[in-house]
Amino acid sequence: MQLQHIKAVVFDLDGTLVDSALDFPAMCDDIGWPHGTPLLETLAQVADPVERSRIEQIICQHELHGARQACWMPGAEECLQTLIKAGITLALLTRNMRAATQLTLQRLQIPIERVLTREDCAAKPDPAGLLHFAAQLQLPVEQMIYVGDYIFDIQTAANAGMASCLYLNQYNQHFAAQADWSFNHFNQLSAALLR
Repeated sequence: MQLQHIKAVVFDLDGTLVDSALDFPAMCDDIGWPHGTPLLETLAQVADPVERSRIEQIICQHELHGARQACWMPGAEECLQTLIKAGITLALLTRNMRAATQLTLQRLQIPIERVLTREDCAAKPDPAGLLHFAAQLQLPVEQMIYVGDYIFDIQTAANAGMASCLYLNQYNQHFAAQADWSFNHFNQLSAALLR
């Protein structure tokens, strides 16, 4: 896939730019849900406000713990610096809550100013966040890519009419066929964008 025409790159946060070691099975255990339950989607269906609040607090505690542990993925920081120097616009779209996202950005000094969290727009795979960035930057979606590590990221990009890049890890290889492009290390992403 040719990436030289790309003017803006939108990144996912957890599992893509940073490893926050979020333990989703432990989150499900603490809530009392089966492993693999989609958290935000299932939470949206909880009618009882007390139960909803209990679940939100558990998710919040896990996300803040993850933000305090978060560390850069190999080569991600250098990749961002390279793209900034080349004049490529960067943005961040995450299903995380704003407080955890801001904590991660501040702790690791992540140089991205355009940020949307689940409090700012409909959560992925809804394309609202990506379409918001396209409108804000006045760019056609064809000149943007979304980089993430999970099926939701690929679906979000597809729903927005944008190309998807999958950052490969040991757990997500089976999604690669659905992404427009995939890479193992961030130096491959910067090389492809600046070729």
